[in-house]
Amino acid sequence: HRTLSLGPHAEVFALDMRSFRGANSANRQTTLDEASTVLGSGQLAWLKERLSASRATWKVIGSDLPIGVIVRDAPANFEAIANADHGAASGRELEIAALLRFIKRRNIRNVVWITGDIHYCQATQYTPSRARFTDFEPFWEFVAGPLHAGTFGPNEMDTTFGPDVKFVGVPAGMKPNRAPWDGLQFFGTLKIDSKTKALRAALHDLSGKTLYRTELEAQR
Repeated sequence: HRTLSLGPHAEVFALDMRSFRGANSANRQTTLDEASTVLGSGQLAWLKERLSASRATWKVIGSDLPIGVIVRDAPANFEAIANADHGAASGRELEIAALLRFIKRRNIRNVVWITGDIHYCQATQYTPSRARFTDFEPFWEFVAGPLHAGTFGPNEMDTTFGPDVKFVGVPAGMKPNRAPWDGLQFFGTLKIDSKTKALRAALHDLSGKTLYRTELEAQR
């Protein structure tokens, strides 16, 4: 895990959700411990410290796992954060809930997530009014993949953090594991206007065509 400063308006926080996590499980633990962690206590403390210290307009959290997308590992276990119970935070969701609560209480503004692991593109806004866990400020998550692997999806969303899916780059019921030559590969871009400080997020296909875009106003 590391940070990358891109000038006064952007700092990227690249996370490692593989090295310190507990084993894949049913993901329904009720306490945050070695079995339910995905970041590890040291990385979580580091992230909180660096987010608090950042003076960048936009704080971009780069995560190798999505937040609300349900990614299963065999019928009973889960690979990512969401656990498909659509209820109060549990399992790996506990750590994300703790982080979101910290961001809210420290009044850390303009946090956006870019995530991976799912093989299609999607734009999602998370809002407390739609959520079961509500102690957080609204935020956006953008995922774009794969660069060169089979395409699948779209996956079901867990409602714990109140996702509102604004765009999905593949049709419902699509035949899974589509080959790269089918053209269903995606990438995303983030651009910040140096004058207005607004962040423009976009999702593109292989040809560079823009499939979805939105502009987020910087909060002061």
